[in-house]
Amino acid sequence: MAIDMGKTTAVGQVPGTEEPPDTGVRTPPEAGDRHRLTALQGLAALSLDAMASVAYGPESIVLVLAAAGAYGLGFTLPVTLAIAALLAVLVASYRQVIAAFPDGGGSYAVAKKHLGRRTSLVAAASLILDYVLNVAVSVTAGVAALTSAFPELYGARVWICIGVLGLVTAVNLRGVVDSAKAFLVPTAVFVGSILAMVAVGLFREGPVSTASAAGHASALGEGATAVGALLLLKAFAAGCSALTGVEAVANAVPSFRAPAARRAQRTEVALGALLGVMLIGLSVLIGRFHLQPVEGVTVLAQLADASFGHNLAFYVVQFATMVLLALAANTSFGGLPVLMSLLARDNYVPHVFALKADRQVHRHGVVWPALVSAALLVFSGGDTNTLVPLFAIGVFVGFTICQVGMVRHWYGERPKGWQAKAALNGFGALLTAVSALVVTATKFVEGAWLIVLALPLIVLAFEGIHRAYAQIGERLELGRVPQPPRRSRSMVVVPVSGLSRLTCQALTAARSLGDEVLAVTVTHAGPDDRQAAEALRRDWDLWNPGIELTEISSATRSLGRPVSAYVHELTQAHPDTQVTVLIPETEPAHLWQRMLQNQRGSVVARAVRRDTDAVICRLRFRITADAR
Repeated sequence: MAIDMGKTTAVGQVPGTEEPPDTGVRTPPEAGDRHRLTALQGLAALSLDAMASVAYGPESIVLVLAAAGAYGLGFTLPVTLAIAALLAVLVASYRQVIAAFPDGGGSYAVAKKHLGRRTSLVAAASLILDYVLNVAVSVTAGVAALTSAFPELYGARVWICIGVLGLVTAVNLRGVVDSAKAFLVPTAVFVGSILAMVAVGLFREGPVSTASAAGHASALGEGATAVGALLLLKAFAAGCSALTGVEAVANAVPSFRAPAARRAQRTEVALGALLGVMLIGLSVLIGRFHLQPVEGVTVLAQLADASFGHNLAFYVVQFATMVLLALAANTSFGGLPVLMSLLARDNYVPHVFALKADRQVHRHGVVWPALVSAALLVFSGGDTNTLVPLFAIGVFVGFTICQVGMVRHWYGERPKGWQAKAALNGFGALLTAVSALVVTATKFVEGAWLIVLALPLIVLAFEGIHRAYAQIGERLELGRVPQPPRRSRSMVVVPVSGLSRLTCQALTAARSLGDEVLAVTVTHAGPDDRQAAEALRRDWDLWNPGIELTEISSATRSLGRPVSAYVHELTQAHPDTQVTVLIPETEPAHLWQRMLQNQRGSVVARAVRRDTDAVICRLRFRITADAR
């Protein structure tokens, strides 16, 4: 099968499958739509990262402000409101991104059109880093919650992490819709429990229970009467970790059912509303209960204890949090494969990432990130704290690039009210840029320097792949009208090691393919080898297939090099002849029987491919289970 490596519809895109404009008339769903997302399913498949961030976003704010003592904790709600305002800006922006770029890609697509190729590659690299790290961080955080409840599992945490990652990967390989259905209930339980906790807590005069924090050392700093701007800025940047995942919906618009853009916009708004309500609600409860951070107990656990008491509801919140944290990796498997397919279409990653399976799954876009995340899990020893310093930097870079690109978009398009929209995006770009700088500066020595180093390396890798595809395209003369095809004389070489039904079928096929057929066998100088060669010659003469058997002498016991050298001589002697090497092989009835084969065909094929330009044809003879 010929595969066009150009930038046209040959890579992962079939002509005529572009989404038609929304006319407001409902049409019956197409067959492929059952493998695409509804708005509700999109919320479950693409929002787990953002939803789960409420488990550590408010805590990140509290831990920073705790350095200024109880007075500093009083700024938890103002900082959260600032983050919620930024969330509103991002949701409004990405809602416009979805409408303007319905093919997905988020910040990569925006930057590619409005900020140039190099900037778009930086955006893509930052998103890839964020998605892969999100998988590792989410899994380790979920397993950490499990090992906190069951300490005896702590020693096996790496294997548990790999098991959870394998489960999430397997579900996603069945399709994005199946993953959404599988994770819909855990998402609903988590959101419902958090909202119920906030609602109940608002009617409490004080905490019902503090049993979870009892006996744990306080992480509160010395008393202070003033809070500096730097501390507030650091708390804001730390809390912005709750915004990771907001961009996932815009990256995966093609995964939604038609009208895809409208469904994606609904999902984005629903995600922003739920996330904002939960963040603000939790911050209000922190101030209402005068909560103080303690070592070894999460802020969310203390809030559940204070609102519900140390009872079944408390454990429901903990269990739902643990499950959702572990499954938050699913957001990456929803957005990253679509982004990789766009990069493959533009020749920046291997084209295999653009291929789809029957269930609309970019399998390579699921499997490879899972493998890299598994390596990170092993490297970190399943420790969340090792990975967190690397997390969220990439997404802030993507946020900033996207916002700046949308400013250019409004300036170029200039629709009605474009000044207000551009001002909104510009303000968002300023906030996310400041957040990116602060997070990078505060976490640089903790490991953020790896991200700063990795970004340009990934961009260089994109450039190298693009150059390689450009060179291949130049050699193949892609985009040009080729010369008319012509028929040339053909010669087929068939390697033979003995007489069998396989040999007969190979020569029959060779006669059908070529004008001239040459049967060749490699002989060695050893006595036993010489006797075997003479026996083959006698049998061949008795059989008399009408094709001459040529012996190729080899001083060594190699097989591939003598055949490739013979084929090379043929191509040199007959430059206008198409030489084909037909390699007969058996196809066993059972998979385990493949290990019984001698792999001679693979050896010859590799040698001929490496040393010559001959066409290689591998003839498979199937051995059925009932063969006699």
